[in-house]
This record gives sequence, C-alpha cells and structure tokens, in this order.
Amino acid sequence: MEVRIERGGTGRRESVMSSRAGSALTGEPYVVLRETHSAVVLLVGSRAFKFKKPVDLGFLDFSTLARREDACHREVELNRRLAPDVYDGVGQVRDEDGRTIEHLVLMRRMPDSRRLSRLVATGVPVDDELRQVARLVADFHTRCRTGPDVDAAGMRSSVARRWQNNFDESRAFRGQVLAPQAYDEVERLSARFLAGRDALFADRIARGAVVDGHGDLLADDIFCLPDGPRILDCLDFDDTLRFMDRIDDVACLVMDLERLGSPAVGRRFRELYVEMSGDRAPASLIEHYVGYRAFMRAKVTSMRAGQSAGARAEAQLLLDIAVRHLVQGAVSLIMVGGTPGTGKTTAAAALADELGAVVLSSDRVRKELAGLPAEAPQPAAFGEGIYTEEWSDRTHRELMRRAASLLSLGESVIIDATWADAGRRRAARELADASASQVVELRCDAPDKLADTRVGAREAGVSDADREIARELRTRFDPWPEARRVRTMGPIEETVRIMRDRVRPRPAEAAG
Repeated sequence: MEVRIERGGTGRRESVMSSRAGSALTGEPYVVLRETHSAVVLLVGSRAFKFKKPVDLGFLDFSTLARREDACHREVELNRRLAPDVYDGVGQVRDEDGRTIEHLVLMRRMPDSRRLSRLVATGVPVDDELRQVARLVADFHTRCRTGPDVDAAGMRSSVARRWQNNFDESRAFRGQVLAPQAYDEVERLSARFLAGRDALFADRIARGAVVDGHGDLLADDIFCLPDGPRILDCLDFDDTLRFMDRIDDVACLVMDLERLGSPAVGRRFRELYVEMSGDRAPASLIEHYVGYRAFMRAKVTSMRAGQSAGARAEAQLLLDIAVRHLVQGAVSLIMVGGTPGTGKTTAAAALADELGAVVLSSDRVRKELAGLPAEAPQPAAFGEGIYTEEWSDRTHRELMRRAASLLSLGESVIIDATWADAGRRRAARELADASASQVVELRCDAPDKLADTRVGAREAGVSDADREIARELRTRFDPWPEARRVRTMGPIEETVRIMRDRVRPRPAEAAG
C-alpha cells in the first residue's frame, strides 16, 4: 500500500492510492474529514487514514517527523491487540522526489451506524452486543502484559497520585464550571476510600489484576459488527496511562454509557464483564473507579467549557455521576441491632443482598467459637452458658477482627447483633474510624407484644433467645441515640428501602 502526494503544473493536487480501496460504506459519505487536538482522520470509501499533528502538548510530543513515525507504529502495534484486522499498518506520504514528508496510520473504515454509542442513543437493544464486548475485553485482559512496572500503577499510592493530579488540574474550575459542593464531596469520598484500603490494592496486584490495558474504553470507539466487535483507539502516547486495574479499564465504559444517558446499559456491561472474567472485585472498587473516570472526564470537559454551553452542562453531569458512584462505593460498617423478635436478622440479610455486603452474625460467630454448629440449640438462662459476659466479649472481639479484615479489602460489613452495650458500639465506631469506613447504626424496633409473638413462634435456629431473655434485654438496653430506629412491622421491602437510604443516601443528601 502506498499513499503519496502528486503536484501538478497549476498547483497542488492530492490523491490517495490503495491496493484495497473499495466503495463507500452504504449510506455514509464517501469522504469525511475529522480532527482532534492531536490528529486528523481522513475517511475515504472503505479506508481510513490517520495523521498525527506536528504538535507538542506536553503530555504528548509529535513535533518531529521521527516522533510521528514512532507514534504511528506504536498505535498500530497496541491497537492490533483488540482489532488486528482494522489496523493495516503505517504508510508514508512522499513528495515528487520520493522523499517521505509524513507518516500515517492505515486503517479499515468502520461504519458509523454500528458504533455502540449510536446503537445506545437510538434505543437499539444491545444485550447481545454487550455480551460480545464483555467477552472480548475479558479475554483481552488475560493476554495483557503484566509485570513489576505495570503492578506499580495499581498501588494505593499510585491511584491516590492520579486522583491528586486530577484535583490539581481541575481546581480552577471549582465554582466556575463545577459545583463546589459536589466537587468537595468527590474529594472527601475518594480520600476516605483510599485511606483505609492498602490491603485491597495489594490484593489486586497479587491477583494479577493490574494490566497493560486499553486505557480509554469509550462507546464511540466500539463498533458492533456482524462478525463481532472491534475496539479501537487505546491510549498509545503514554504507556503508563494504560497500566491500571482491569476494573478501572472496564469502569471507563460503564461511566461513558451512563454519560450517554444509559446507566442500565452500563450496569449490564459491568455484570457481563464480571460473568465473563470471573473477577469478583468488591462492589466498592468498581464504584470507586467509575467515580474516578467520571471526575477525570469532568476535568477534561471543563477545559473547553468556555467554548460551549453544552460542555459546561456535560462537565456538571459527569461530576454528578462521580458523586453518585463514590457515594455508592463508600465502604461501610453497618450495625444492625435490636432485641430478639424485632426482625434484625431478617432485615440484615435482606439489606446485605441489596448492598452486596457481608453479614457477620453474633449468634453464628458465638457458636463457631464454642465449636458448635450454628443450628445447634444451646438454651441457657440470661447471662449463663455461652452467653456470659466473658463469652460475649470474646464474640465481640472476633466480630471486630473479621470486620477489620473485610473493610480493609473494600467489603462493606453488616454486623447483626443485639448491640445493647454502649461500650461495644463505641468500639465499632472506633474500628470504622481506623479503617476510614462509613459507620451506620440501625436499630430495629417492633412493639413488645409483636416481638414476643415472633420469638415464641420461631422454630429452632441460630438464636437461642426466648421471651424471658428478650424481656430482660429490653430492660438492660443502653440508650442508643446515634441509631436510626427502623420499624419492622411492614413488608421487608419497605424496611430494606428505609435502611438502604440511610446507608446510601441520594447524592443531593450526601452533598448536603
């Protein structure tokens, strides 16, 4: 293949020659010219020709012919990992004397009508296409380069540095383009998540989850063709920008689909990727990276807000997305308490399903420490048997130990216990502070008569409390003013909704 420039006697005339040149794609213009801050793309018939601009933007330098040649070769090499039949190679533009005056990337032209962004915007069902994209990305991540230099990008300190760079580069837009309250909330929530999660980031590195990935998965650059998707335009000008947790890579597309007004499609892609990859990263990490991607894009969009009212609105939309996901991703220690019969165990289990949290049950841990099956009855009078203060202290310490480990790994934890003792509640708050986790205190409540009826009607199970023990606990329950009281007489769905809103408040409430 050759691309050349010819000069005629009456002036300059450009011509494009290709051994594989074909007719224009059906229903699309034969020639299209597109321009970005660093490149020009010329679409002609079935071909695409991409030129690097002779610019030095600081974060990329294409100022010399040699640099542009290297950049073209690098773009082809990296993007062939996901679209080998789209990137044909590197060509040259030569003058009439045969001297190379420019280099360009030679590509197969993709149909605009099959962009994922176009399909989503027009309401076309895309579940099959999303499944194919998720499978392709999951397989790609298994083949990506790894190693010590790549792993370094996945360290907690490295992720924190990326956040800080974005804050430093966007601070001027706070209050001018980006709402200050939401901006500050992003800064607070991102810092809290990172502060207590050294173990999580170390675990991700140990699992080989940090890869030389795509770096910029956007719906505009994904083409859903009959023989499978093609994913183009990875970050090629700086290798280190592609070194990231594979969940960070995926979060970029989740964010972009939400930006396009289709959060449900983004959630579906996320579910399919988890299914295809088997990567069971904690929900908090996925939410954190979606928030990071949204904030980074809000920063970039803010840079052109002065040129367009639409850019200003989009920047704020992206900031709102960032807040929403960081709120959803807050690592939480949730105390669900109450006396026997108030429905706390049922509510805790249902809330865990809703949040994707881990439940630690004091009744189960107590029997486990005693070497007993959870369902084995151990009835005893109040304060006797395995229910002495010594046994209760031992159980509480083990609950705190397990919770600390889970919180450091990014898992939100629900501790299902009576929580009658103010000292133990104070210890739980201290644990939340030490692990930079949100603490939420919920006390289940029901009329005494109803609670006694529930206790009496219970079949044998994990709890050994009877009506007498329930009544005794009610008299010994230390005041708990910090807790949100949740009445549990209605449907469990209503109880869970109230509890969930307390744990994951809507963004306007969080920002307030």
